[in-house]
Amino acid sequence: MRVTLLGTGAADGWPNPWCTCGSCADSRRRGELRRPTSALVDGTLLLDLAPAPPPDGISLAGVHTVLVTHDHADHCAPLALLARQWVRRTQPLTVVGPSPVPTMLRPWLGPDDPVDLVAVEPGGTLHRAGYRIRALAAEHEVPTVLYDVTGPDGARLLYATDTGPLPARTVEAARGAAYDVVLLEETFGDVTDHDTGHLDLHTFPDQLARLRTAGAVTGGTDVVAVHLGHHNPPAAVLAERLAGLGARLVPDGATVEARPGQATLRPGA
Repeated sequence: MRVTLLGTGAADGWPNPWCTCGSCADSRRRGELRRPTSALVDGTLLLDLAPAPPPDGISLAGVHTVLVTHDHADHCAPLALLARQWVRRTQPLTVVGPSPVPTMLRPWLGPDDPVDLVAVEPGGTLHRAGYRIRALAAEHEVPTVLYDVTGPDGARLLYATDTGPLPARTVEAARGAAYDVVLLEETFGDVTDHDTGHLDLHTFPDQLARLRTAGAVTGGTDVVAVHLGHHNPPAAVLAERLAGLGARLVPDGATVEARPGQATLRPGA
């Protein structure tokens, strides 16, 4: 399984274009942009419809299934489907998400678009072109699902954004999963009074500990922090703090090569 991080940033990206904080200034100085979070699996399965185009050189032409977590604009951008319509793609596409997602996207489809909108709820399972996909519950402000994806090669991915502290039923559903890759959100850094359905540097390690206790995260799991906002410290500091938790920071466009029991990072797409 090849997991390419199309974006690793929060809704406003990092740096936020309106912001002059130290973290945003550091990102600009280094020329590092983090788009809203999205990922591409094996060039065929897209996790979230982000509003930003993918990094240079990455095509979505091979995508047959899109897994949308929820209907917030940074994860469910209808223009992405309109762009597909404009090039008159004739290949069928399935877009999956909680019930508000099909409702939001349907008006953006043309009458002849070969797009199938599928509603899914926590606990639901789908099979698409050799992938087994389970929808897990999230703790968020609107109906949201996380995705547990097993590839044809047996590699297993947990895509866990947007969510606050994981619901107990989600941790239980992931018991013994021994994921090869976990993409876990960490939006707010050192800000802990945000009162949102997101994680920060206080709650992120707690969720990792819960997943480790359940056998969902093991010594062989590659944990990558995503949905990163400018409330985090500058990237070098954040990377060091995440390393102490057994997690990593990777740039947009990086690809994680995941094999059962082993995951490695490629620097580019």
